[in-house]
Amino acid sequence: MLKKVIIYALVSLVLLFPASSKAGAVSADTITAPSAVLMEATTGKIIFEKNSHEKRPCASVTKVMTLLLVFEAIDSGKLSLDDTITASEHAASMGGSDIWLETGETMSADDMIKATVVASANDAAVALAEHISGSEDAFIENMNKRAKELKMNDTVFKNCNGLDEEGHVTSAYDVAIMSKELIKHEKIFDYSSIWLDTLRDGKTQIVNTNKLLKTYNGITGLKTGTTDDAGCCMSATAKRGDVSLIAVVLGCDTGKERFADAAALLDYGFANISVKELTLPDEMPSQIKVDGGMEANVSINCPASSKVVVDKGREGDIKTTVNLPESVSAPIEKNQKLGKLIYTLDGENIKECDITAAFPVEKISYMLVLEMVFNSLISL
Repeated sequence: MLKKVIIYALVSLVLLFPASSKAGAVSADTITAPSAVLMEATTGKIIFEKNSHEKRPCASVTKVMTLLLVFEAIDSGKLSLDDTITASEHAASMGGSDIWLETGETMSADDMIKATVVASANDAAVALAEHISGSEDAFIENMNKRAKELKMNDTVFKNCNGLDEEGHVTSAYDVAIMSKELIKHEKIFDYSSIWLDTLRDGKTQIVNTNKLLKTYNGITGLKTGTTDDAGCCMSATAKRGDVSLIAVVLGCDTGKERFADAAALLDYGFANISVKELTLPDEMPSQIKVDGGMEANVSINCPASSKVVVDKGREGDIKTTVNLPESVSAPIEKNQKLGKLIYTLDGENIKECDITAAFPVEKISYMLVLEMVFNSLISL
């Protein structure tokens, strides 16, 4: 009798928790934020979304775009971390989170960035914007231009710090897109990982607004934001092994819910996905035969590697197929498509790469052969 009871209990557990269910599952109901996205950062693949294109204010998460333009200015040589930045009257007038800049006060760009990232300082963000573009309005134009380049179709910026303003909107999806672009500049992590620091030669202490820095394994950043219109928002970045994630939550009622939602999304990603680097299969030839050409063979090119997101444990199930004819006919142009390399999982294509000619091959002709013979004779 006891044996039957145990078997019945085991069967009931299997029915309640099927093997196909994913660890740490999240849903639109378990995520309290009205809008959310989980993205794998290296590939841009969306792992989870809830009202991801709903247009909403995002408070100081706006500063992700501000910081993206700052780091692009550094890369281009337009801005140096050692530059001295002077606070204008406009920058010093910002409310909300700030470092109480006074008109005419100077700080290095390095400290202004630190204040913007760690303390979410609205005045420092405006001071950086004015230094780079001449005025906040000109900087905002560049923010919107960059958003269009990144295909952030749900976004309109009206300021560079995220203070509530009519028409200043974005979406969880767009925040993930600009966060993905910002973290390509790995220098950002030198700032976003700071928990406690000082400015003004130790006179001003700043504490990071991202509480996950103290509680979440693998957290690297990125930016929080809170206003009356936006609620509690966050773009959280974390990395474990080869998996890099971006969790965006917008419109939470409390900071506690914001951090809980972001952590739940990150947990779900780390528990369930892997990032697999695709490499060329052993059967991939290095060249292909040419019919009727001035060369007998032509070397081929194919992307050496690419990354895809797969369910954890399925990395070894990816299959490769090389679709390439035994020979091709001349003439052949450089970069001419000759075939395809296809990666599949469970019979579905997950990645395709074009196989192309590494150099041109002319079609054989009597005059070309005669010219070759002549050149070989005069070189004797």
